[in-house]
Amino acid sequence: MAEGDLVEDSKAIESMTGSENSLKHANGDAHIAASSDIVEGPAPKRQKLAHDETKHADGETKPKERARGVAPIKAEYLISGAQAKVVDDDAAEASIATEDPVNGKPDPRDGDGKKGKNRKKQGGQNQNRSYGHFEDAIKLCNSVTYSNEFSPKTCKFGERCNMSHDLRKYLKEGRREDLDTLDGKCPVFEEYGRCTAGWKCRFVKSHSKEVEREDGRKELILLQNSDAMDAGEDPDQRPGIINVVSTDTKWDLARRKVNFEKSDPYIKWLEKETDLTRKFHNSKKPGSDEAGAEAREEIRAQFVDPPLKPSEKRKIYFGRETPVLAPLTTQGNLPFRRLCVELGAQITYSEMAMGMPLVQGQKGEWALMKAHESEIAPPRFTPGKGTVVKDYDNAKDLKFGAQISGNQPWVVMKTTEALTKFLPHLRVVDLNCGCPIDLVYKAGAGSGLLDTPSKLEKMVRGMNVVSGEVPITAKLRMGVRDDKPTADKLIERLAFGGHDTRDRLGAPGCAAITLHGRSRQQRYTKSANWSYIAECSALIKSYKDKKDELTDTAREPDASTQANTADDKVYFIGNGDCYSHVDYFDHVDNAGVDTVMVARGAMVKPWIFEEIEKGQYLDKSASERLGYIEKFVRYGLEAWGSDEMGLGFTRRFLLEWLSFTHRYVPIGLLEHLPPSLNDRPPRYKGRNDLETLLASDNYKDWIKISEMFLGPAHPSFKFQPKHKSNSYEIEAEG
Repeated sequence: MAEGDLVEDSKAIESMTGSENSLKHANGDAHIAASSDIVEGPAPKRQKLAHDETKHADGETKPKERARGVAPIKAEYLISGAQAKVVDDDAAEASIATEDPVNGKPDPRDGDGKKGKNRKKQGGQNQNRSYGHFEDAIKLCNSVTYSNEFSPKTCKFGERCNMSHDLRKYLKEGRREDLDTLDGKCPVFEEYGRCTAGWKCRFVKSHSKEVEREDGRKELILLQNSDAMDAGEDPDQRPGIINVVSTDTKWDLARRKVNFEKSDPYIKWLEKETDLTRKFHNSKKPGSDEAGAEAREEIRAQFVDPPLKPSEKRKIYFGRETPVLAPLTTQGNLPFRRLCVELGAQITYSEMAMGMPLVQGQKGEWALMKAHESEIAPPRFTPGKGTVVKDYDNAKDLKFGAQISGNQPWVVMKTTEALTKFLPHLRVVDLNCGCPIDLVYKAGAGSGLLDTPSKLEKMVRGMNVVSGEVPITAKLRMGVRDDKPTADKLIERLAFGGHDTRDRLGAPGCAAITLHGRSRQQRYTKSANWSYIAECSALIKSYKDKKDELTDTAREPDASTQANTADDKVYFIGNGDCYSHVDYFDHVDNAGVDTVMVARGAMVKPWIFEEIEKGQYLDKSASERLGYIEKFVRYGLEAWGSDEMGLGFTRRFLLEWLSFTHRYVPIGLLEHLPPSLNDRPPRYKGRNDLETLLASDNYKDWIKISEMFLGPAHPSFKFQPKHKSNSYEIEAEG
């Protein structure tokens, strides 16, 4: 859709019918299935490959070329004279809002620890992304919010309370009117029989009424079950949401009242160990005499074993049938993960959480750890020879894991202990060693760890000691620089330990490694290097033999330090540019990875997991895709609330998602398959008006799509797309 095109009335759009759900291939004997079809096995042939030949009028057959980097859209759908859209995924990955509306504080990712004049200004075109504010004009006290009009709870602030206790005034003057979208019914109340937003709900008319009492007075009452939330209950506790850490726990972390009984003694031991190691290596400098040798022996005698050993870990499984949803900045939120699980994602991760804010009990970072109850179901698996760990119990496995980032061993150790202590549903704790964002890298976290292998080993080893039964995993990039890949050396170190530690301390205990086939320097400027991933996969497979060579049979390593995988091999997951089931199975079969982690491909088309499960392309109609948007909205209101704040969060994250999903080009419009994630489509029109609307890269159209389900945006709401520097404000729209 061209810039500035107006959006049709939402009701007219909703009434549009989708296009044909199945298309004949160019060769006439294969098909693309509609999402409603039930198909056993993969489609026998692909639609039209890049090397297919075209017969010209003179009868001569010539190859039909596929332009590199441009989506091959059929000529009848192209808009004449339009250029291909250019999207900067580097900018999208690097841009993080400077104010997080979850807690109203600056995001810790935005600073590098410096203050005052010497602090460097954040780079990038989106350094000032902000979402404005979205709240009621009058703030209603919680003592009134969840109660009937004549029976409010006692306000703990009494006369000092600066919020309103006048319910009727609030309903008349302090909030915007009820929404008539979603049939005017509160999705939370419809699903659970109670609404956690109480009188603040923007659909409150659907679960409240006015009744006349015996004395003639009229009372406003909420139609909720007897177990409805009261004013003293934690507002974060919502139906269907798990891993909710109490406010008291976060306060204890903030006040340093939490006892890290595992991390503290191990950190003290590690500090002494590091100091002795430094002295030992300094004593080995050239020119050392006999006295130096005696000094080394004296230092060697001071080394002691760590105070704790790792606990036995819960067994996990990664396989061909377990596609993984990557930890995604901003978009890896709970409603999106829930939608992907529904569409077939078998493993999910939280957004990358910063270690220090978690240890400090910051609300915004702990909110990233919340998960939906569907994420604690076991992943799908089919046992096969040599793929499943001995004693693996699928019934005890689950989908959801947490990813953290940190720049010091003590930070990630305390973070891991806090996560495993306070989160009851956690598959793994994954250490991010690949985030390329400048401020993360310069602080020594993320991809900054790729050049510090010794520190990385200490981190993983320490995390494994304090994590209880929860396994530890790591996610890497190829290296920092294009011309110097280092992942192969890091993988060996994570599997066995360094040369100076493996004999005495054993393996670090990394249960799985994910490798993104790009360097930090590369970002998204080139395609992922699956050849290098395949090389590392072959290296992993050779570790069974190498383990026997490295291990002294007279002193077998402690089993508790080993990865909990088949034959002591580390599970290996590949990541990068997976956009179809063809890509997925090609990587599993030819690169030799256990499974594939999907990132941008899932943001553009979350039904990629359904395609993987069915083994074929799915030509989703525009109405089906709009249905997924509605589901996201419903899931967002359940997760964040149906009050004004909850609507604002849901709209914000929906718009972030639409900034990616508009890039999807329907299969039926393409001349060649497979589609490429890195191809950019020229301007085109869809098979109907709704499909054209969903392809619009105009952020004003995204706003209109959100209004179909969430009504008009709050007057103070702002939205600035990650991929562009222009912004949206209600006032500017009139």
